[in-house]
Amino acid sequence: MNADYKKILQSLQAKQYAPVYLIDGEESYYLDLITEKFEEIIEPDQRDFNMHVLYGKDVEWGEVVSTCRQFPFGERMVVILKDASQLRGLNELVGYIANPSPTTIFLIVHGGKKADGRGKLLKAAKDKGLYFNSEKIKDDHVPSWIQSYGKEIGFEVGEREALVLATYLGNDLQKIANEIEKVRINVPEEKALTSQLIQKFIGISREYNIFEFPEALTGTDKDKLYRMLSYFIANPKAAPMPLLIGSFYNHFNRLYQAHFLAGRQDKDIAAALGTYPSKVREIMATANRWPLPRVEYCLMLLGKYSTMAVGIESAAKDSELLKEMIGKMEAI
Repeated sequence: MNADYKKILQSLQAKQYAPVYLIDGEESYYLDLITEKFEEIIEPDQRDFNMHVLYGKDVEWGEVVSTCRQFPFGERMVVILKDASQLRGLNELVGYIANPSPTTIFLIVHGGKKADGRGKLLKAAKDKGLYFNSEKIKDDHVPSWIQSYGKEIGFEVGEREALVLATYLGNDLQKIANEIEKVRINVPEEKALTSQLIQKFIGISREYNIFEFPEALTGTDKDKLYRMLSYFIANPKAAPMPLLIGSFYNHFNRLYQAHFLAGRQDKDIAAALGTYPSKVREIMATANRWPLPRVEYCLMLLGKYSTMAVGIESAAKDSELLKEMIGKMEAI
């Protein structure tokens, strides 16, 4: 969790409010969560008097300052300025921020982009209050974010399922949260997200997901492998190379470990591999078909293609790299 985000949450939870908060950035998910927290500060029966929500495109900066200077009908007042980037004369708020009202909690929501770091507004907000920049999460960090989000809400999301969601929903955190919540609403008794639930309620096909792709490569159904390869070559956005390589690495790393676990009980192998006991026989059977030197070679290839995918020693498109990589792995 971002340290600045955590500070804001702790401030609100402890009711130790700063006079000014500035939040900005491209990732709207966290900006919306913070804004919702501020909307809950004032009790419902007092909101008509002590809660003011303004929009940058609809007001002048002087009106914002005038609202912040009003006396509350009670202990405190909350003023939320949404779409702050659209406020003409935004930097004129610096005068108020330098000498804020002690009875007003002022939230500036500068969504869509970061506030100008060269301007006085950002510096003033940091000096007098709290600041948080909500950056867009990188694609390769989305699966781990999904798993962390699942823990927060008490709904387990496994590595396989997180990777599938990240591949098909992208890095839109609000969309991901909404889809997971949709599943929970439909099956409130379930405690974990399974591939069957994803397929039923989110509509992502099991056949064409990148978690199943490595299993198709090391499996015995070559027709399925070629169908998946053709699909991902034709739809490169459905299989970004960083996520694809991560999926293949996890699969071959599991096979690598499996070679040193032969002879142990299924439950012990499952614990060591971080999988379900029901999957152990399938994994061990695959390890028998794929000798250790072949697995090691595939891991070496993944290291090579992970650098090529980011433009090092190669200018090839992802679809070309994918076709070449799978061809080498299959031809061993």
